[in-house]
Amino acid sequence: MTLSILDLAVQNLASPMVLFFALGVAAALIRSDLSVPEAAAKLLALYLMLAIGFKGGAEVSKSGLDPSMALTIGAGILLSFFIPLAGYFFIRMTTRLGAVDAAAVAAHYGSISIVTFVAATEIVRGLGLAYEGYLIAVAAVMETPAIVAALLLARRAAPKEQAGESMGTLLREVATNGSIVILVGAFFIGWITGERGMDMISPFIVDPFKGILCLFLLDMGLVAGRGLRQGARELSPALIAYGIYFPLVSAAFAAPVAVLLGLSVGGTALFITLAASASYIAVPAAMRLALPEANPAIYLTLSLGVTFPFNLSLGIPLYAALAQRIAG
Repeated sequence: MTLSILDLAVQNLASPMVLFFALGVAAALIRSDLSVPEAAAKLLALYLMLAIGFKGGAEVSKSGLDPSMALTIGAGILLSFFIPLAGYFFIRMTTRLGAVDAAAVAAHYGSISIVTFVAATEIVRGLGLAYEGYLIAVAAVMETPAIVAALLLARRAAPKEQAGESMGTLLREVATNGSIVILVGAFFIGWITGERGMDMISPFIVDPFKGILCLFLLDMGLVAGRGLRQGARELSPALIAYGIYFPLVSAAFAAPVAVLLGLSVGGTALFITLAASASYIAVPAAMRLALPEANPAIYLTLSLGVTFPFNLSLGIPLYAALAQRIAG
């Protein structure tokens, strides 16, 4: 099993998406004039959130909404909302990050990494474990609540004249934020139109997705590389440690929930993986729009450069072993 996991880790770390991010970092560090226009970068971010939201809604429409699925989706939403709150607490207690950067980092660890999830499904299949097919729908709905939680945290840390506004005003501002509107709106459109809608626009949101993701991650790499060049000390040892230990904290939150939901062994492993992964697609796109003052050199490098390889190499086998112990 160890050899196959190492092979999988190498394969994913050598994927075009990750390598384009590395190219962006390298280009920035050598002071290349390579750049992505700001308007184009925002368009790429909007596209990614539209595609992710629509595909998630279409998957829910295809699978149908039964009680087990509804309960698991509800649990995923709650975890995705509350994990960033715990993550924010850990960051503020152990690092010197400001409130906005801490909220942006916390959002990544409440949301999910689809690539990590896909890698986990391959490992679960390799172990001969069955799992619930609707977990892809759970993955889809775990993107947005973490973003909402992060925006609430950042908004509450705003200057006193703004922070004194009512919670109703705060929630209304969060709910109407562009990144939330496009994610949730696309999700419901996908749910309403189902397979028919997917067939109609799949040439737009399926085939080009990975190529546009490469462009987006190239831009994120450029932004992160410039940030690292200007302030390499920002990714402190405490932050690097957070990128390794906090996924394990999230896994500890998710494990008893999976048991209560009655998920299969494979489903438990995947549910834990979802909670323990960190987004480097939807949330960076949302933070780019919603919290432009947050530093991508911190939040993107931490989620993609530390947590992603940790989960591929060590995390997923740990989550699978935990699932076999508690749900087997």
